[in-house]
Order: sequence, then C-alpha cells, then structure tokens
Amino acid sequence: MLVHSFRPPLISCLQFAMATVVMEQIGRLFINAQQLRQIPQLLESAFPTLPCTVKLSDVPWVFRERNIHSGYRQTDQSWRYYFLTLFQRHNETINVWTHLLAALIILVKWQEISETVDFLRDPHAQPLFIVLLAAFTYLSFSALAHLLSAKSELSYYTFYFLDYVGVSVYQYGSALAHYYYAIEKEWHTRVQGLFLPAAAFLAWLTCFGCCYSKYANPGLPKFVLKLFQVVPSALAYCLDISPVVHRICSCYQEGCSDPIVAYHFYHVIFFLISAYFFCCPHPESFFPGRCDFIGQGHQIFHVFVVACTLLQIEALRTDFTERRPLYEQLHGDLAHDAVALFIFTACCSALTAFYVRKRIRASLDEKDK
Repeated sequence: MLVHSFRPPLISCLQFAMATVVMEQIGRLFINAQQLRQIPQLLESAFPTLPCTVKLSDVPWVFRERNIHSGYRQTDQSWRYYFLTLFQRHNETINVWTHLLAALIILVKWQEISETVDFLRDPHAQPLFIVLLAAFTYLSFSALAHLLSAKSELSYYTFYFLDYVGVSVYQYGSALAHYYYAIEKEWHTRVQGLFLPAAAFLAWLTCFGCCYSKYANPGLPKFVLKLFQVVPSALAYCLDISPVVHRICSCYQEGCSDPIVAYHFYHVIFFLISAYFFCCPHPESFFPGRCDFIGQGHQIFHVFVVACTLLQIEALRTDFTERRPLYEQLHGDLAHDAVALFIFTACCSALTAFYVRKRIRASLDEKDK
C-alpha cells in the first residue's frame, strides 16, 4: 500500500521533466527559426546595397563599348565596391564569371594531373606544367581586368595591360606544348630551331600590339586600333597551331584512327569561332542596347575560348601520356631551355606593359593639371 501511494507523485515528476525537455527543444527551435530569419539581414550587412549601374553617357569615353547602352559601373568607388560587383548584374558580369569559373576548372584539372605526373622530377612534364600555368594566368588576369578596370582610367589601362601579359604568356605556353607533345616528326624537321624563338617573339609582339592599341590616338578609327591587336595575334596563332594543323591533316589523309586528333580538331574550330566574335561585335550591333547584360559578342568569345582551352588541355594531357616515345626521341633536353624562354617572354611582356602604363599615367597626370 505504501508503494502504491508514492506512484502518482513519481509519475507527475516524470511528466513534468519530460514537459520541461520538450519546452526547451521548442524554445531552441524557435530561437533557430529566428536566427534563420536573420540570415538575409546578415547577408545584407555583409554585402551592402551597391550603387546602381549607369548609362553610356555617364561614364568616360574610355569605358564605352559600341552598342552597349547601359549596365556600366560607376567610377571612382572603393576597391571593395568593385570586388562586390562580382555578385551584381552589370554589363561585365558574364565576362568575369566565364573566365573565373574556367580558371577554377583549370586548378581542378591541375590537381588531378599532378596526382599521376611528377612535374618537379620529370623534365618532359615541364611543358605541360607551363601550359597549365599559362592557361590559369590568362583566365584569372582576364577575370580581374573585367572586374576591376572600371575604377578609373588608370585602372582600366593597368588591368587590361595585365590581361595582355596573360595572353602573351598563354600564347607561348600553347606554342611550347604543341611543339613538344602534338608535333609530328616531319613538321619538327622543318621548324626545328626556329619555332620556339619565333613563338616567343610573336607572343611579345601580341602584348605590345594590344598595349599600343590602348595607348594610340583615340581619334583613330576603331578598326585601325583593332588591327594592332588582331594582326600580331593572328600571326602568333598561325605559328603556334601549325604542329596541330599538320598533325590533323596528316592523320585524315592516312585514314585517321587517333581519337585525340578529334580533340585537337575541335580545339581549332572553337578558337576560330571565338576569333570571329572577338573581331566582330555581334549580335549587339544588330540589337543595340538589348545585349547590355547578356548576348554580347565578347561574352560569346569568352565561352568559345574557354571551350577551346579545356579541349586543348585534355588533348595535351593525353598526348603527354601516349606519345612519350616520340617526343623523347625528338626533343631530348629541350624542356630546360623552353622554360628559360618562357620566363624571358613573360618578363619582356610585363616590362612592355609596365612601360606603356607609365607613359599613359604621365599623360593622364598632364591632363589633370
């Protein structure tokens, strides 16, 4: 009887304890729900409201693009503002993200390749390392140029000159990798001793031509300024891609059975398509003001040049693995000299860009006086 008399209080205590635990859990859920509701406010404080974009007439002439009427970012803002415009809708957003994402993909591929390739101890892997480095360099420099160049006129020239250094580096890196891994014995015999020095010179000439096109008299017609960019780049590309074109032609003449040739073929096709959109401002010239955010020819150029680069890397990666007996026989210890020439080309291009930037800065200082 005594035992039975103590059961109700015991049950009541247990029920009270359980109710307390349940209430605590509900309270925690309520607090968590409140915290979740605060997330948008926290994000808003971390990424404050950015100034609205402006129209063509509201920015200096150097930032104006043909047939792009709006979506320009305001000048003379803080560096933080321009970094945060990575997440803003403006007329350079697509250009930034296409090359930024591609640079990240190159890093992932670099990591994958490094698991099976010893870049430090294998001299024949050095050209593959260089083309990966060059691809990452030009993609990241291009993303920076499109993201940060709107701050001021000097920033515009500085970051686009950096972009041109990246293009120069990538041109030579591509030429080296094509000459080292993709070349056939017949073409190697014809261009041996001439190919890499000429590729280095034309890569530097591309950087110089692109920088000069920005520095030249703005009163010159647009197509004339474009020639300073296009002609050196076209000459460089014709030389750099010649081992690949020779290999493609030789393969198809003999009844091609090499699956990697298809990668090289589409790599060439995509580059030619990208070159067209780089030279011709389509489709915005047909629809002025309607391609301010998406649909610009330069954006299409970015997409195709990224596809071209990724196909090129995949083809060269396979050539490195499967054509080793051939390139070891053809090149010997060439890789060491090629690395030195790569560094020399990069330094010459950087010094050229720095010199032209110095001239432009002096010109801008005189204008401000």
